[in-house]
Amino acid sequence: MSEMSLEHESSQYEVLEPERAGPTITPPPNLPPATPRKALLMVGVVLLVLILGGAFIFVTRAHNQHVLADETQAQAVPTVAVVHPIAEKPDQELVLPGSLQAYVESPIYARTNGYLIKWYKDIGSRVTQGELLADIDTPEVDQELMQARATRQQVSAQLDIAKISAQRWENLRKTDSVSQQETDTQSNSYQQAVANLAAADANVKRLEELEQFKHVYAPFNGVITKRNVDPGWLINAGAASGTQMFNIARIDPLRVFVSVPQAYAPAIKNGMHASVSLQEFPGQKFEGTVARTAESIDRTTRTLLTEVDVPNKDGHLLPGSFGEVHFLVGINAQKVTIPVNTMLFRKEGPQVAVVGLDKKVELRRISIGRDYGTRLEIVGGVGPDDWIIVNPADSLEEGQQVNIAAPNQGVGNSS
Repeated sequence: MSEMSLEHESSQYEVLEPERAGPTITPPPNLPPATPRKALLMVGVVLLVLILGGAFIFVTRAHNQHVLADETQAQAVPTVAVVHPIAEKPDQELVLPGSLQAYVESPIYARTNGYLIKWYKDIGSRVTQGELLADIDTPEVDQELMQARATRQQVSAQLDIAKISAQRWENLRKTDSVSQQETDTQSNSYQQAVANLAAADANVKRLEELEQFKHVYAPFNGVITKRNVDPGWLINAGAASGTQMFNIARIDPLRVFVSVPQAYAPAIKNGMHASVSLQEFPGQKFEGTVARTAESIDRTTRTLLTEVDVPNKDGHLLPGSFGEVHFLVGINAQKVTIPVNTMLFRKEGPQVAVVGLDKKVELRRISIGRDYGTRLEIVGGVGPDDWIIVNPADSLEEGQQVNIAAPNQGVGNSS
């Protein structure tokens, strides 16, 4: 049995041995080697594909960067809403704001040093030319005047002696008792004494005139608008270091200064009629006359400075007041209205931001006529064809690039 078992086991081993060897590997076919020309062509194709892929990636990235830069720049440019000014019919009457000023106004300073003794006129006092306003105590000037008068007497006495000596030497020279040199010396001494007396007289006159300045008088008819001193104040002479004692103004007539827009300037003539109205006198007009104009258009405001003289005998009109001046011009001057929310208020004055054809901002000075509440009358600076920015930002600058909003975007308010 042992031999049979051994034979059986051996036969089993023989059967299992092929299974342990695993699957057989088929060798690659025996292909002929590629020719050098074909190999180079294949390498070239691969390189071309790599180059085209790299170029495509580079161009794509550059395009994306350019698009991003354009979008960023477009977003940086502000978008604004614009409106056209509305043309209005010209009026026969031109109404402009005006400033009332005294016809003549002058500060009063002392011409001598001293202490104020008394003032006689206070603010609101009407004075006439030459009327006494105040007295100043000038002890130093008084002493200088006394000294100058005494010096003059000394010089006068010296002149008398020099005159007598000169005449005596002239007589002695006729008899050859003295030399010509001695005679000339005495004559020169006399001439010097004459000059010294003239200088002493001038000094005395100067101090006498300075002494008169201790009394302060009104230089013209007017009203006292300021008084800045009280008794006992130290008064210094001159306007540089001195104290202004009074301010006097002539209020009859009054000067009313008004800036007339360039469009109306040709209609303003000297001597033409004008009237002034004030808010504190409703329904009342004060008649006046155009006295003079600057005869030149201001380059900054494009207006003509005009003076209207208005009589003020009753003193109802006060210098420094604000009023409206009415002119009957009767010309077809261009006049438009704009929304109030298009205004820019800067140190240069009222302005609007106008967008040009190149979509760049232009800041323009404007001349305002009437205020209608939500709209303003503009008599100079813009026209009906201009595009004006609504609700302009304070950061807007001259020449800044902007985009104009479409009407349906509803940016701003044009009403």
